[in-house]
Amino acid sequence: MGVLITVLAVLAVAGLVLLALSVRNVQQYEKGVVFRFGRLLPDIRGPGLRVIRPIGDRMRKVSVQTEVLGIPPQGSITADNVTLTVDAVVYFKVIDPVKALVNVRNYPAAVSQIAQTSLRSVIGRADLDTLLSDRDHINAELKKVMDAPTEEPWGLRIERVEIKDIALPESMMRSMSKQAEAERERRARVIAADGEFEASQRLTDAAATMADTPGALQLRLLQTVVDVSAEKNSTLVMPFPVEMLRFFEHQSRETGGASEGRVTHRISRTIRRPAAPTGVVIPEPAVPAPAVPAPVIPAPVIPAPAAPAPALAPPFSLSGERVGSGGKRIGGRAEVARERRDDWPTRKDAEESLNG
Repeated sequence: MGVLITVLAVLAVAGLVLLALSVRNVQQYEKGVVFRFGRLLPDIRGPGLRVIRPIGDRMRKVSVQTEVLGIPPQGSITADNVTLTVDAVVYFKVIDPVKALVNVRNYPAAVSQIAQTSLRSVIGRADLDTLLSDRDHINAELKKVMDAPTEEPWGLRIERVEIKDIALPESMMRSMSKQAEAERERRARVIAADGEFEASQRLTDAAATMADTPGALQLRLLQTVVDVSAEKNSTLVMPFPVEMLRFFEHQSRETGGASEGRVTHRISRTIRRPAAPTGVVIPEPAVPAPAVPAPVIPAPVIPAPAAPAPALAPPFSLSGERVGSGGKRIGGRAEVARERRDDWPTRKDAEESLNG
């Protein structure tokens, strides 16, 4: 009786061990692939408790969740010969557990290598401006390149590929900052010029309106006075018409020109000419008669009186001495030049002749 109980106990323990070895728990996000003596069974076990043969069967669980794989920084050269470093991230998931286990070994590592080579090839075909400004196009191109060797042969689907960071050399970053600054400055100047142009057009329209309606200018003047007085200032600025300033400027130019002509004429009449050698007569320049407007009744033209002939300078003596303009005997050329310079009228003489 005791032996029978012992045998039953051993059988019960063996049954429990075999049951423990044959029961497998598959999670909701997993798929179970069963190999019997190394041969793949066609049935894929879903989530829950699954029973397999304890001897000869082996189950591999494959996660069907989306996995995130970071690509280490890759140095590459763009199409416009710019050296940079790019790192990215890949999102993929298993859609066929059998192919992921049978056709490729360690599929996460395989996806990482494919992502690195694809990243370098895509960056090499794009220029720097496209890489910086059109990230969506680069990401779509990377996904397209990686889908070909992974989806059909390996049973993996690349859901998304994104470039995380682009590291540029310091010299290239300085050049790009200068370019951006110049572009911003150009836009600011264009905007300011457009504003000046529009303001000038508005001012032109306002000036034309005020020119057609004289009362508008007076109303505007009163409005300006009201605006200035509203600030409680002690100084009141009154605008002065520019046309009146131009009128006074024109009158001053005419008056100044006439007076300058009279002064020049009087000074020229008071200048005495230097003495001439013996036997040479230097006539005085004829004074032109002032222009007289033609009267309504024609009148005979009265000729101007002839200017008296200047007195002849005293002749040189035969002894070699020189005679000045006043009849005084002088010596060398220096004394002649000094005597001639002293005969020129001074500024005081000119003013006296003008006042006289």
